[in-house]
Amino acid sequence: MRNLEAVIGDITQADVDAIVNAANPAMLGGGGVDGAIHRAAGPELLEACKQVPLVDGLRCPFGEARITAAGNLPSKFVIHTVGPIYASDPVPEATLRSAYRNSLLLASENKCASIAFPAISCGAYGFPLNEAADIAIQTCADDLFSEISIRFFLFSTELHEIWSKRIDDQ
Repeated sequence: MRNLEAVIGDITQADVDAIVNAANPAMLGGGGVDGAIHRAAGPELLEACKQVPLVDGLRCPFGEARITAAGNLPSKFVIHTVGPIYASDPVPEATLRSAYRNSLLLASENKCASIAFPAISCGAYGFPLNEAADIAIQTCADDLFSEISIRFFLFSTELHEIWSKRIDDQ
């Protein structure tokens, strides 16, 4: 698909309308890509996250997405989504699909022409890489999102190869 691309790179440098943060439900920063995005965005991002209302102690439940300003990042927005913890989610595939889809719906609602995704749940949350790539590409290839330029910013050669193959097979 021409609107899907896999790159090895730093998502915090992505020249897109929205950067997707693989967040935790509290949305207050953390490790991995979440920590990197918060560090690069500066304290404005943390303050924006604190403004997202808590519901049952969470700002963003698993599979859902929230949007904030981007602080010092080159993008207009950060879309925070929480992917599944593979070992403890009873339906991790559905939760991951929902995280990608809800992020894209927010991007569309906010008139974003471009978006950058990390490999959601593929780090500490333990989602198997090949399965995660299949879900990500299938969800993002939906005709509903054909007007959005979608780039996957991947942190390793292995991830890049897996995602690139799935994109080429579309």
